[in-house]
Amino acid sequence: MKPARNLTLFLLLAPAVIWLGLLIILPHVEILVLSLSERVGPRVYKFGFGNYLEFFTEPLYWRTFARTAIMSILVTVITLVLAFPIALYIARVAQGRLKAMLLLLCLLPFWVSELVRTLGWMMLLRETGLISYLLQMTGLVGQPVEMLYNDGAVILGLVYGGLLFMIVPLANALESLEPSVVEAGYDLGGSRWTVLRRIVIPHATPGIVAGSIIVFMLTVGNFATPVLLGGKNGLWFTEQIYAQFITRFNWPQGAAFGMLLLVLSSAIVWAGLRLSGQSLGTTLRQA
Repeated sequence: MKPARNLTLFLLLAPAVIWLGLLIILPHVEILVLSLSERVGPRVYKFGFGNYLEFFTEPLYWRTFARTAIMSILVTVITLVLAFPIALYIARVAQGRLKAMLLLLCLLPFWVSELVRTLGWMMLLRETGLISYLLQMTGLVGQPVEMLYNDGAVILGLVYGGLLFMIVPLANALESLEPSVVEAGYDLGGSRWTVLRRIVIPHATPGIVAGSIIVFMLTVGNFATPVLLGGKNGLWFTEQIYAQFITRFNWPQGAAFGMLLLVLSSAIVWAGLRLSGQSLGTTLRQA
């Protein structure tokens, strides 16, 4: 009986183990090994840390790395601020068809690819786009306004792309909040801000952490949106990785940059979990 149970357990776990091993662990191990290979000639490599030293000695690389991290955190915070009231309304106020319609409206933009959504923002924000036209029609500006190729356009596109992934975990966490707990807070003399700060937000913390991790990971690893909306001023680290792999054919350097981005993402996720007092298991369940 026990061998049969072990065989069943093995068969159930085998697909997940194979998927993790072949598609996640092995590629990362190969990238790590490749990042430690210094190119000394055509198809000639030696072991060393030169690729990582190149990152720290070239200001463009580490400045772009720091800029990507800071802007990704900023995008995550803005997305959280915008998504929280929406998720709160969906979870605590909206009912029936209204709730389903709001969720559908959040999901609707994701029926098309990220590239199409980004191109849509380019059409809206360009000098001859709809927003510039409306500003001229209302008299707020006297000439066409170019709103592309700056940090504001990049942040706008990234926040728009991350809203759904913040709203869903937040709404999921807020739905489990008992109305009687909120009513008790008001009965004890708490104001709306006090109830929100001491009851609602602590209860939604797992959803906040889960949504923030998802949005941050999607933002820091994004490529199309910063490149298309930011142009030459985008300076996103994934663009540096792409340039090393595709433009310069310097795979070891690109692999080193990829590992540095992985370390950055893991460190910020770990810090977020520690600061919020959440465990990874709880966060995954909320996501």
